[in-house]
Amino acid sequence: SIIISVTALGDAERLVTRSGAQVGDVVAFAGQLGLAAAGYAALSRGFRSPKVAVDAQRAPQPPFAAGPAAAAAGATAMTDVSDGLLADLGNIASASGVSVDLRSKDFVIHEAVQTLGQALGGVDPLTFVLAGGEDYALVATFPKGATLPDGWTSIGTVGDVSVVTV
Repeated sequence: SIIISVTALGDAERLVTRSGAQVGDVVAFAGQLGLAAAGYAALSRGFRSPKVAVDAQRAPQPPFAAGPAAAAAGATAMTDVSDGLLADLGNIASASGVSVDLRSKDFVIHEAVQTLGQALGGVDPLTFVLAGGEDYALVATFPKGATLPDGWTSIGTVGDVSVVTV
């Protein structure tokens, strides 16, 4: 039998946890969202394309430099998107005691994700973006008015958990 154990050590100039999001913060992400989930959907049906989506599933490209850039820009909370944007943002919201309001119109959906959605009988591509994981993008919250670092896209705001809007 083979046993593999990995330990990673490091240090950070500024630690950003999941629990620091504040009401009024901006929600933003860095990296690709939805490509790996679309790639998985393609592969699970025996497809080998769109190649960019299949490659994203097989060999994700995390935006490593975006984390330290977000910390330096004052990010209040941050996590990777490995379980899907909604699930991982839910972890931030729960840990911070806040709610999150996303603006679906602000998502730029990769053409390959749109194409695969159509090929699968009209699956809404936003499903891959919101629920798909394994892209290992980053999602963070920043103080209102903060300048987002290069590569970060604003997609929503942090709200008060006691206020529910429909």
